[in-house]
Amino acid sequence: MSLRLSTVILPYRRWSEGGREAWQRAEQLGFHAAYTYDHLSWRSFRDGPWFGAVPTLTAAAAVTDRLRLGTLVTSPNFRHPVPYAKELISLDDISGGRFTLGVGAGGSGFDATVLGQDPWSPRERADRFAEFVQLLDRLLASDSVSYEGDFYSAHEARNIPGCVQRPRLPFAVAATGPRGLRLAAQYGQAWVTTGDPKLYENGTPEQSVQAIRGQAEKLADACAAIGRDVAAIDKVLLTGFTPDRARPLESLDAFVDFAGRHQELGFTEIVVHWPIPDSDFAADEKVFEQIAMEAAAQLR
Repeated sequence: MSLRLSTVILPYRRWSEGGREAWQRAEQLGFHAAYTYDHLSWRSFRDGPWFGAVPTLTAAAAVTDRLRLGTLVTSPNFRHPVPYAKELISLDDISGGRFTLGVGAGGSGFDATVLGQDPWSPRERADRFAEFVQLLDRLLASDSVSYEGDFYSAHEARNIPGCVQRPRLPFAVAATGPRGLRLAAQYGQAWVTTGDPKLYENGTPEQSVQAIRGQAEKLADACAAIGRDVAAIDKVLLTGFTPDRARPLESLDAFVDFAGRHQELGFTEIVVHWPIPDSDFAADEKVFEQIAMEAAAQLR
């Protein structure tokens, strides 16, 4: 299978000051999809401009025609499944069925406490994630849902006419641990990883590849346990968080080498960050565009 190339466009620019052009350029360059982070702010961008994911993706849907759109990723940190499902169905409709929901457990940073709550324990975070995905699955595929869970409830929640994509829009489930991988196996049309965060500072690219191979094998085990063919799930690598850092974007050859090593592990989609000057995602824009236009042909 050919490897698809996609990008993440962080929502830090005003729509009238480069925001619109980035999404349109992503389509012109031939990217399979363009995603954005679903945070209220993020790390080094916390004290600077940052716009909402849903309005940004809605605007992007209105100025593109072919590009798939999505979140990488939404989490339960500040979302409730009932109102969010309505927004997702609307996004899927406006985009003409081009939307993918990337969903993850979320971290313990700013988003986790911005509503005034205490940080959740790792166990509660995993429990909420499981219930969040389960309820979204039902809401997006059913006209009416009533549900009473440990963390979320729904009373005759209506979602008519439902998604353009049937039975619902696809989920790309971000996970590395056993519980998350079981969710990906059960509910995901795709699985997302950023690699092993423990290797980011002091690991090697070789160690990272081995760790990601282990994650993919655990996903296969989780699929086998429920009788699902792991080949039916797309495997997505969000780059920028492995020991390679920005090196794959230094040249076309460097990217093809990096992507090829992960293609051999069964990955079907590689996602790169749109260059942002003076940040962890700084990159030469000409090289970035060359990779977008030429790398896929070398990875068939």
